[in-house]
Amino acid sequence: MSDIDQLSINALRFLAVDAVDKANSGHPGAPLGDAPIAYLLFHKYMRHNPKNSHWSNRDRFVLSNGHASALLYGVLHLSGYDVTIHDLENFRQWGSRTPGHPERGDTDGVEVTTGPLGQGFAMAVGLAAAEKHLAAVYNQPDFDVVDHYTYGICGDGDLMEGVSHEAASLAGTLGLGKLIFFYDDNLISLDGPTELSFTEDVEKRFEAYHWHVQKVADGNDLVAISKAIEAAKAVTDKPSLIAVRTVIGYGSPLAGTNKVHGEALKPAEAAETKKNLGWPEDKFFYVPDEAQKNWDTIKESGAKYEQEWNALFAEYKKKFPELAAEFERTQAGKLKDGWEKSLPTFAADSKPQATRNAGNVIMNAFAKDVPELIGGAADLTASTKTILKDGGNFHVDPKGRNIWFGVREFGMCAMVNGMAAHGGLIPYGSTFFTFSDYCKPALRLAAIMHTQSLFIFTHDSIALGEDGPTHQPIEQLMMLRAVPHLTDFRPADANETSAAWRLALERKSPSFMALSRQDLPILDPGKHDIYEGVKHGAYIVEQGSDSPDLLIVATGAELWPSLEAAAELKKQGLTVRVVSMPSWRIFEEQSSEYKASVFPDHLPKLAVEAGSPIGWWKYVGRHGDVIGLERFGASAPGKKALEELGYSVSNIASRAKALLESARKSEAALAGK
Repeated sequence: MSDIDQLSINALRFLAVDAVDKANSGHPGAPLGDAPIAYLLFHKYMRHNPKNSHWSNRDRFVLSNGHASALLYGVLHLSGYDVTIHDLENFRQWGSRTPGHPERGDTDGVEVTTGPLGQGFAMAVGLAAAEKHLAAVYNQPDFDVVDHYTYGICGDGDLMEGVSHEAASLAGTLGLGKLIFFYDDNLISLDGPTELSFTEDVEKRFEAYHWHVQKVADGNDLVAISKAIEAAKAVTDKPSLIAVRTVIGYGSPLAGTNKVHGEALKPAEAAETKKNLGWPEDKFFYVPDEAQKNWDTIKESGAKYEQEWNALFAEYKKKFPELAAEFERTQAGKLKDGWEKSLPTFAADSKPQATRNAGNVIMNAFAKDVPELIGGAADLTASTKTILKDGGNFHVDPKGRNIWFGVREFGMCAMVNGMAAHGGLIPYGSTFFTFSDYCKPALRLAAIMHTQSLFIFTHDSIALGEDGPTHQPIEQLMMLRAVPHLTDFRPADANETSAAWRLALERKSPSFMALSRQDLPILDPGKHDIYEGVKHGAYIVEQGSDSPDLLIVATGAELWPSLEAAAELKKQGLTVRVVSMPSWRIFEEQSSEYKASVFPDHLPKLAVEAGSPIGWWKYVGRHGDVIGLERFGASAPGKKALEELGYSVSNIASRAKALLESARKSEAALAGK
């Protein structure tokens, strides 16, 4: 290792140490051990331009062990990204751009939000899959306009988490040759030596996944690491894992122990670490001029990389104007003008159909006008109906837009997040709604990152029937409605499903759909502006009269028995307003005036939904009523399960009538006072 390399690496190490020490919070161990890898990647191997962190053909870097964030912030600062010394000094503080774990959007140069272990690894697989697909779609002979690598660092904790197993297995199956991960093999986890809980042969496991696997015996050996990177890049049909034996907390008095994993070094320990590595003990956030000049060469090479690509793309644009225009549009995240005209409208007299089936019709209707749509299911394509019929097979030809994720719900959704974060694509993943439990952490990260990740969940209630309680979602809808920034859609028919798809593509944010297995009637598009209704989250589908007696609000399939119940009550001289509420999130974005126009304070309100009632009281009030489920379902034909558990027309009408009677008694009592 040259003197300038050593000086540059130590500058990175001690920016991280000082940031953690000033915050008195963080993880100094991994930055001290992994600094040589990060330096080599950013300084020599990665093609990136720190002055334009959104350049489409940049190499991506993912720090899967996100607790080592001080390392990433240090390398971004030294490389010339918009991360200042002031930002490093405010590590983990309120309002800073250097939060405790890397967050996409908060810090220039951070590709994805990491910290929940394993998810960064899986998102990197998604980034690499996106590159492979886009390269197949857009590259032409002598014009590789999409040609970049995804690099990452992961630790033992990442590789213990099941999501990394799921993603690694699929990455090998897909042959993602431009994915290169460094495994920080330091033999230590938070609780102590890894031999306590992690004794498997990681290298053999990854070889079994069809990865190219190498070992580097010394994490400070830049020559050996360089040779490993070159060898990994030479293998184009397999992802690569480079297991590097590092020393956690290298140079510190706590080196090689779990004590340096997750606590700031004490002042005396930090001083001793600096002394051991030949660094001034009395200087903080210090970068020697020679080291900074060396790091500054990244900005020069990065600008050159992008200039060369710009020249290539300018020629590409002349020779392939249509492809170039589509590339620029999708990279900008803009939908094709007029794409929504391809969305189908379903006539009121159409044959009833399940919203999962309608979803398939809708996807395939607009697929040609939204070529950036790509995705698949967790081995449930035939059930979730999410296949693009003319979309091809990614596994056979990476131009294909259909991905067979296998029974890997968590890995699938994390990969979807990585593909969305890459840019140029709108990815989706699908499975049964109850199995959203398996992938909830990925949905949460999608919401934190604000990526346009789409999640299609079918078999949305007890109406799926005979498969029984294990497959019948109860609490999942409310669970996901509780996730900030995640848009919910539970459409009542094919037309609401069409509107939901349109909004999911227009909103540029993460969303999920809960779609039915059972056939449902069709709302009359001549009577209702259904898109506008869904666009407002909730809307009136049956006014009842100018002065209705009560209000029933329902979502999804339960809208239909609610409408029938309203008709039954009308025969008894009662008028009922019926509201469809396909999206709580969108409704909450509306003005107070609009909300009051849909849910007037004076009307008694009954909510009907085949799921947990938690949350509905916000809309029906404490004197309202909710027909919901506070138990699990049952194995039975769907219609029977619905009837037995309270969703018959007669029960809805009975509960509505009882609610009205109770409200009138309360009014009379108040009047008497």
